[in-house]
Amino acid sequence: MLYGIIEAGGTKFICGVADENQIIERISIETTTPQKTMPDVIAFFKKFDIVSLAIGCFGPIDIRKNSPTYGYILQTPKIAWQQYNFLGEMQTHFDIPMFWETDVNVAAFGEFVLGAAKDAKSCLYLTIGTGVGGGYCANGAFLPTLLHPEMGHIHLKRLDGDSFEGSCPFHDDCVEGLVSGPAIEKRAGKKAEEIPEDDIIWEMVARYIAQALQTYTMVVSPEKIILGGGVMKREHLYPLVRKYFLEYINGYIDFEALGVTMDTYIIAPQMPDYSATYGCVELAKRLVK
Repeated sequence: MLYGIIEAGGTKFICGVADENQIIERISIETTTPQKTMPDVIAFFKKFDIVSLAIGCFGPIDIRKNSPTYGYILQTPKIAWQQYNFLGEMQTHFDIPMFWETDVNVAAFGEFVLGAAKDAKSCLYLTIGTGVGGGYCANGAFLPTLLHPEMGHIHLKRLDGDSFEGSCPFHDDCVEGLVSGPAIEKRAGKKAEEIPEDDIIWEMVARYIAQALQTYTMVVSPEKIILGGGVMKREHLYPLVRKYFLEYINGYIDFEALGVTMDTYIIAPQMPDYSATYGCVELAKRLVK
């Protein structure tokens, strides 16, 4: 049997087909507008006899199965995709079972089942790239929620002296508005990969990420926190985030007594660039088994 997967991200769509053992084909399609992107997505899957399809999509999306807009992309910052019936469009072309979730939730699921959190009971996956999104998986399932986690849009306490206006069109000082790739570029005037490691901007970025992780830890207390996305490819961020995370926790949680070290608590994905791919594959398989 062949299983279809779509990672619909803010910059690109990753479409793939897998059998029981491996990825057969995987392609990248630029995220432009539904009118330009979706025909290429549909044409790709028309080449295969897939039995199910799992979609992990940038949000916010409607995941309520009893909702008239189930399967829609909602008030996304990507204006062309607002109120787009993504799932309905795919169902028009393929009469097969489909799974619909956020891209970060399926990435969390991939790391939980096969990756960095496979030995844990819960994990939080935060991707920091074009946007900031978070997914949470516990005991192999997602939390039943009204919408879905929107971890990139919690408000942060501004650092002293930081007058940056932010890059989120909805919030001035949310996580996405302060530490996403576009936010860093807007603040520094250059892309994240071009900024030297000793630039003071990384101290600010690390502090804001750590502040967000403190909040997530206090609310859902995951066994693992996995930080992925393009910004986190600047690996010098991990020790900075761990340091400031402990500073913000300020002794309230005794991680040492819990047998937890920061090097094993705040970690990189085991399957960078493939977390959502394998998460979708496993979810597509579950639809027919």
